[in-house]
Amino acid sequence: MNTDSGGTAVTGSATLESPVPIIDISPAAESEEGLAAVARATDEACRTIGFFVIVGHGVPQVTSNAVWGAAREFFDLPLEVKRRSPAPSEDYAYGYSPIQGEMLAGSLGDTTPPDLKETLNMGPLDLPVVIPPGAEAILTEPRWPELPVTLRPAWEAYFRIMADLTGRLLSIMAVGLGLPDDHFEPFLDDHSSAMRAINYPELETRPLPGQLRAGAHTDYGTLSILRFDDAPGGLEVMGPDGWAAVPMIPGGFVVNIGDLMARWTNDRWVSTLHRAGLPPTNAGRSTRRQSIVFFHNVRWDAEVCCLPTCLAPGESPRYEPVLAGPHLLSKFATTVVGEY
Repeated sequence: MNTDSGGTAVTGSATLESPVPIIDISPAAESEEGLAAVARATDEACRTIGFFVIVGHGVPQVTSNAVWGAAREFFDLPLEVKRRSPAPSEDYAYGYSPIQGEMLAGSLGDTTPPDLKETLNMGPLDLPVVIPPGAEAILTEPRWPELPVTLRPAWEAYFRIMADLTGRLLSIMAVGLGLPDDHFEPFLDDHSSAMRAINYPELETRPLPGQLRAGAHTDYGTLSILRFDDAPGGLEVMGPDGWAAVPMIPGGFVVNIGDLMARWTNDRWVSTLHRAGLPPTNAGRSTRRQSIVFFHNVRWDAEVCCLPTCLAPGESPRYEPVLAGPHLLSKFATTVVGEY
């Protein structure tokens, strides 16, 4: 464990198995000194690997467990029941996608066999008063599955807590970038965030060549917050020495930077390639996995351009300004497999 000069403990070194560091964010709420220490550790993680695991986040376990259990109940339903939920389409970017219904590698222009997972996706809970033209598929009322009845209240409670956690993380990140801690607050109103529950079932047949549980991809928005369970064949990140497992810390969350934040920081921070790999054939235990991801996306019409602290004197931005919403929608459209 690293300790800053003032004595605040901040874990910032990589684990033995992975280049992804573990950061206790609780000191950020305790003092200016603690905030500065956590911000430095976060900046270092975002510069080097774009991933980190947070502990000390204060998210109630009961809230996390409730949505986890409801998602498991949903995935255990018969396929014909799950298919009653809407599927991703041109007019609705969310809903239920069955096994092999998505190819995440397509978001980077790659072609692989479809992913060995099923997903349930819901978009923002609170919509702006006026929906911008072209945003109808993203900024739309959630279309909830009929079953289980516990899903909606558990999902909404967890979604709102993740949105609050995102605000706290972005405050830390702003300080890490040399900005005021409230720099990102104007971008939190009317955010177009989404949440996804994912089930990776036991593999009943041999995967096709190049087929994975989730193909190699980067996330699209500002940041993602992930909970996953400890089962073989899970989240892997492209590190300096190749693919490496992301550590599973009980009660912790994995946080990673998305493409939009990388653009915002002029690639000072990296949006890193990651995937869900295949379990070993001789795992010796259940290889079914589940995860829940909160994808934070800023408001649809937010213009994202290079932050002033991420541009050296005489340097030009690497990217043209982009509107957040159209960027997000263009990524969605590349991953859906087939029609439902």
